[in-house]
Amino acid sequence: MFMNMRIPAATVAAGAVLVLVAGCGGADTASTSAHDMSGMSSSASATVTETTQPGATFNDADVMFAQMMIPHHQQAVEMAELAETRASDKEIKELAAKIKAAQDPEIQTMRGWLTTWGRPMPSGGMDGMDHGMPGMMSEDDMKKLESAKGAAFDRRFAQLMIAHHNGAIEMARTEQQQGADPEAKKLAQTIETAQQAEVAQLQKILERL
Repeated sequence: MFMNMRIPAATVAAGAVLVLVAGCGGADTASTSAHDMSGMSSSASATVTETTQPGATFNDADVMFAQMMIPHHQQAVEMAELAETRASDKEIKELAAKIKAAQDPEIQTMRGWLTTWGRPMPSGGMDGMDHGMPGMMSEDDMKKLESAKGAAFDRRFAQLMIAHHNGAIEMARTEQQQGADPEAKKLAQTIETAQQAEVAQLQKILERL
């Protein structure tokens, strides 16, 4: 019976302590808690907005890479298409087809990025030499290639494509160093690796032509 009476007394004492603490610091504690939660909510909201905002991972280097590499690739595809009817060397024809098959989809990928990023597509008829794109053929170069046939075309195609590829490799390296978008940097690495191998192949072709 004595124990039963002491337990409520202890409970009452503990309750009194809690009431006193709440009475002395409750307002400040509640205010602080509300402030902390508000800060946490703002921070969390900012983080979500930042990470979910479309295109939040790209920078100017990524945009420049896509805007320049699209016409660069388009010219390579144009050169490759000329090889279909003008080249006489089987390896040149096969390599040209490989170049077209690889670069056509890459052009569409980069166009998709620019659309997602809300950035303009490169304008038609861009002269790569005037816009700092290394390896781009001049209009005169393209006309001479178009007028060549057979062995003359094969040699000229190999020479021009080596220069063209080396330009693309330079641009791809710049993107890997300065870009921010993971997919753009990954494509740049793919371009560098693939075109380095094709340059080596073209050099060997030139040696035997």
